Amino acid sequence: MADVGVSATPPDRISLLGLRAFGRHGVLPHERQHGQEFVVDAVLWLDIRPASTADDLSVTIGYAVLARRLAEIISGEPVALIETLAERLAEACLADERVSQAEITVRKPGAPMGLPFAEVTVAVVRCRTLQTPWSGRHSACTGGIRNSAGGRPWLVRRAHPPCPASRSRPRS
Repeated sequence: MADVGVSATPPDRISLLGLRAFGRHGVLPHERQHGQEFVVDAVLWLDIRPASTADDLSVTIGYAVLARRLAEIISGEPVALIETLAERLAEACLADERVSQAEITVRKPGAPMGLPFAEVTVAVVRCRTLQTPWSGRHSACTGGIRNSAGGRPWLVRRAHPPCPASRSRPRS
């Protein structure tokens, strides 16, 4: 099978759904003091063909390793907003250069609202982007980042679901 460089279909996904971990995130002092359980979904877009061809865990994202890393972040340094927590989790997922896009949903079932509710969630979608120094804006989502000798990222385009950061923005 020949590698044509640009995929005609979106990349594959690895989903880790319903990860539960205890954290001390929140704005209110008692949230920081007593903590609560957070529930996280992580969906990572990547090409799993190398792993499936080789049948080798070392060339894909190990979901046990991913789960432990995300749970460490949830249990780690407290933040006021679950928006911040979601960003940190997405950054951790994108730290692996094989991941082209990550969608993180953070659920806070015990949010102190004083009213009945099913759940509070924050979802972020982040992808690898190349920020141009002259525009300061995201130029495109990438299927991967390659480093040149100078350590600068070079764009590797690949067809996949659109990333919010790559959508064209009106000029001001």
